[in-house]
Amino acid sequence: MDFSQFRIGFDKRDQEKVQKYWNEIFLSQKWSEGKFIELFEDKWRQWNCLSSVATSSWAGAAMACMNYFNLSGKKVICPTNTFMATPLSIIKAGAEVVFADCNKEDLCLSLDSVNHILESQDISAIWIVHIGGHISFDIEKIAQICSEKNIILIEDCAHAHGASWNNKKPGSWGDAGIYSFYATKTISTGEGGMLVSKHEDLIEYAKKYRNYGKFDHDVDGLNFRMSEFTAALGVVQIDRLPEIINWKQKIASEILDLRHENRVKFPPGMKSGYYKYIVFDPIEKSTGKVYADLCHEILNFDVSLPNARWVSENHWCVPLYYNPDY
Repeated sequence: MDFSQFRIGFDKRDQEKVQKYWNEIFLSQKWSEGKFIELFEDKWRQWNCLSSVATSSWAGAAMACMNYFNLSGKKVICPTNTFMATPLSIIKAGAEVVFADCNKEDLCLSLDSVNHILESQDISAIWIVHIGGHISFDIEKIAQICSEKNIILIEDCAHAHGASWNNKKPGSWGDAGIYSFYATKTISTGEGGMLVSKHEDLIEYAKKYRNYGKFDHDVDGLNFRMSEFTAALGVVQIDRLPEIINWKQKIASEILDLRHENRVKFPPGMKSGYYKYIVFDPIEKSTGKVYADLCHEILNFDVSLPNARWVSENHWCVPLYYNPDY
């Protein structure tokens, strides 16, 4: 087995530790709302440098944000080059999706497209999506615009485990960041999500939102709790994250970069988590594309977004899966 064959980013050396934690949970008779949720959140906070709330899915964390910021009936910018989860969170919150274009260089939300929309529309929030494991190249400028215009900025960090820019972590530019721990992600708990934010009121809101609003029910939440078994797996995975990222960066720099000149190239100080290794040349053993279908086309929006159309037709992903035996 090599780094080009798909495998979930779990190190077999951690199986014994996971089983130990799960045995502890069995003995505790507390399978939910226990110590491993708090431990996972604390370890994620230490890595991300932001307060963190674990949820059963990316969607649970996203909906907590959308509801906290009271975006129902308001317009929210969303890049079309993303997974459908991002615009669906806007729709499910009762807000209006305004699709924006991406950059060709990084596949992420375009500053020019944002500015064009802001000239004619009253925007209350912006979703920015960190594509493929690296951070959006325009994040600083878009965050500055949001600050000046009092626009909520939410970062979709589903791909961004282990990423940083001058040591600043995903979620740090906006009002919130949302991670996914789905089975294919750089580190995974099978299913699960994490909300990070500098706003402590949002953190406390999300903790209630994931648990039906208990106990005073001043928050209209549902069940987005993460189980103790899932959280224990997350505890092991976050401990392994630095090694996984260092391994991927080593393979990228020593092998893949030498083979693929026409690839996404990062600004100084940016560190990708390499959820995807993206190139702009067709390759024989591609894992496909990050997104081949654009969200505005799936939802039948009549809008021209030429950069996203070009990106969907002109990028491919080189296999890069964590394998410590390689």
